[in-house]
Amino acid sequence: MLDLYQGYWQDERLDPFDRVLSSDEKTSIQARVREDPTLQPGPNRPRRVAAKYKRGGALQYLAAWDVQEGRVLGRCEARTGIEPFGRLVRQVMEHPEYRTPCGRSDVRSRVFWVVDNGSSHRGVASVKRMSQAYPNAILVHTPVNASWLNQVEVYFSLLQRKVLTPNDSTDLQELELRIRLYEELTNREPRPFDWKFTKYDLYDLLQRLARRETARKASMPASQLC
Repeated sequence: MLDLYQGYWQDERLDPFDRVLSSDEKTSIQARVREDPTLQPGPNRPRRVAAKYKRGGALQYLAAWDVQEGRVLGRCEARTGIEPFGRLVRQVMEHPEYRTPCGRSDVRSRVFWVVDNGSSHRGVASVKRMSQAYPNAILVHTPVNASWLNQVEVYFSLLQRKVLTPNDSTDLQELELRIRLYEELTNREPRPFDWKFTKYDLYDLLQRLARRETARKASMPASQLC
């Protein structure tokens, strides 16, 4: 996965037409309907949001971040799962950028999908589903408990800070509109993330954690090690 971010797959340089996508779901985004109007910011006055609110429902935002181009394609769904993720995959793979270039069968174009181990795309079965539906698509899982290495999480954090905080939507339709407008704004001037964390950095991190764990156990009384 980290090699893909650097432009390599199985120790070989990616082909010019190969694409790398980072995908995940941002779940349970609530529409919080505030009981009192939000006071907009003014001179020497920050925005004020009423503390009391009513729940207006929740939606799930599924997105695929193009690692090389800095573009995002997403959709809002009522729930997550294999079928909603399949709809995102179909939405993305129907774009010309992710099909065989210009319909040429002589050009090998691969689309790598980096995903975590969530139930929507977990295990060997998900890899088979992807390859059967789209022979040029390759599903790549992050290590367990390492979804923070998935670049789309950076996009989600920007979305959370710039669009979803504070959460004062009037309903789910307005909430979805805000998400889609930010997606459109991002794609107007696409800019890939300056990702510098390589597999060598990960190896060093794991080594440090292992040494720390060894030192912790060495300092523990023998009775606690049983």
